Amino acid sequence: MSRLILILVCLLFATSSPAADTYTSKGLKDVYFGEALYYAFQGDWFQAIARLDTELGQHRRVDEPGLDTLYYHVNQAEFGVGDFELGYRMHLRAGRAITAVIEGNVEEPVRNDAIYRLARLYFRKDQPENALHALERIRGTVPATIRDDVEFLRGQILMANGRFPEAARVFKDLQGVKSLEGFPGYNLGIALMKEGKEQDGRESLRRTGQILSDSPATLAIRDKSNLVLGYKLLDENSTENARLVLDRVRLSGPFSNRALLGSGWVDASQGRFERALVPWSILAEREVTDPAVQEAMLAVPYAYGKLNVYGKAAVLYGKALDAFGKEVDKLAASITSVREGRFLQALAREELKQDSDWVVKLRSLPESPETYYLLQLMASHDFQESLRNYLDLNELQKKLRVWEGDLDAFEDIIKQRRAYYEPLLPGIDHTFRQLDSQMRLRLEQRERVQKRLNALLTAPRPDYLATAEERIATEKIGRLEQAPAANSGTPDETRERISRLRGVLLWNISTEYDQRLTDAYKDLRDLNEVMDRLKKQYEAFVRTRQAATQSYEGYDDVIRRERSLIASTQGKVKVLMATQGNILENMAVNELTRRRERLEQFRITARFAIADSYDRASKAQTEKSVGNQTEKSVGK
Repeated sequence: MSRLILILVCLLFATSSPAADTYTSKGLKDVYFGEALYYAFQGDWFQAIARLDTELGQHRRVDEPGLDTLYYHVNQAEFGVGDFELGYRMHLRAGRAITAVIEGNVEEPVRNDAIYRLARLYFRKDQPENALHALERIRGTVPATIRDDVEFLRGQILMANGRFPEAARVFKDLQGVKSLEGFPGYNLGIALMKEGKEQDGRESLRRTGQILSDSPATLAIRDKSNLVLGYKLLDENSTENARLVLDRVRLSGPFSNRALLGSGWVDASQGRFERALVPWSILAEREVTDPAVQEAMLAVPYAYGKLNVYGKAAVLYGKALDAFGKEVDKLAASITSVREGRFLQALAREELKQDSDWVVKLRSLPESPETYYLLQLMASHDFQESLRNYLDLNELQKKLRVWEGDLDAFEDIIKQRRAYYEPLLPGIDHTFRQLDSQMRLRLEQRERVQKRLNALLTAPRPDYLATAEERIATEKIGRLEQAPAANSGTPDETRERISRLRGVLLWNISTEYDQRLTDAYKDLRDLNEVMDRLKKQYEAFVRTRQAATQSYEGYDDVIRRERSLIASTQGKVKVLMATQGNILENMAVNELTRRRERLEQFRITARFAIADSYDRASKAQTEKSVGNQTEKSVGK
């Protein structure tokens, strides 16, 4: 029942989802292919691949593929194999599968979709030349759902290959695409500046930085455009323009900290430290683990020092020094925690992976403080790829345990079947042998009857079609004719009557011969229908008998092989998990170490700044005291 519900759901999902159009443009006919799509559209690539591989394997073994329901989707299914493997990051196998689709006899839109995915695969693997060669193979109709994505990818690939003028033209053509709003403008600005058209590039970034939108992605790229342009202007000492641009960055966005820091340096570069204190003070109150916040904690007392408020500066430097010291201790504890394996345990939490923001929520785990310092690292592509590999291995390890338990359940089922069928089969086999012998006898009789009827077509024998009563009467007449009385003293009248009776019998048999032959063939046809039904029952019994036996026989070797394969795979997965986990831990430790070293440098800076502030404060106090005494002396 649960599988039937799943099939109904996947049918509804596949026929109503826009993403299903790539695979089911002609309507879904194979429910198992739909089941694979059901898992794929939820991002459960492993289940999708497993089911689609199984369905394709069965399809390739059938004698008449055209009668299989997957035949209508076989091209989409072959494409789906590579697509799902690409989603599961099996790049090598995905590349082979997609290439096979491209080189096969498929429809033009499907082929172009496959080329796009292959190019995206090459681009993700940092092979921009291969990606460009793949895109150049696109010809004819491109599916409308990916047309803009193809062109955007083309622009990115051209930039990666250093062909900035061509990339700029591509991004310029994509300016009005709503689904990519902001991204073409940002990339256009970068491409133009790389091309040497500095002013045009800045103008594109400026326009992108003023886009009005409610989309979180568009707002983020808008902030990034303003941040890039603002820091560029700041480096060139164009402070007023830099201020205007940086002020457009949202205070709650992902780039707000760096924008506040840059805005403060804009004022500081002009000597307006009172105004620089405004963004820096806001920034200094934020989460201390952010590098921009840490820099602001030093920038605030620096500004007070420039304003000759040395006492306040010294106090704030001391506060920053204490905060840095606590963070250094936390980082040291975090490095120890990572090396003890707690970081990997936190990453593999099931309840977190159900949330799209689970990486951010990792930092709220009290037993895993190291995750709070690693958000920037965990957002990087390399870390994400390594993390996904680790999580996939972790899921595979769990599936292997489940499959191992399934084999135990299969063995229990087989034992139950054997215990049920073995006592019943001897009696069934005895009855079946009796039925089989009777059936064979009836088949032989039917064959003899058919042969005789076929012979009557060429050599008529009316006596063969006499009824039982006629045969009995004929035998009685024969006995009367052979009786001694009939030969020695029977009156002529009696002999004539006997002859007349025989004549009547022969007349009836001869004149009704054709009709009797027709009726015999009708009866034979009816008999054949009965025998056909009997054969079907016989064959059904044989199949049922074989199925009963096969339901518990012949599985021992298969289960033994599967158990051995699972055990071997578990060993490999364990080794791979240890290796991948070690990579993640090293990445985390290196990042934490780098941040600790940075904080150590900040601590050194803060110590010297405290000493300098106290010296300046003491010197100012001394000068003020001397000045007061001089004024008193002059007054006297």
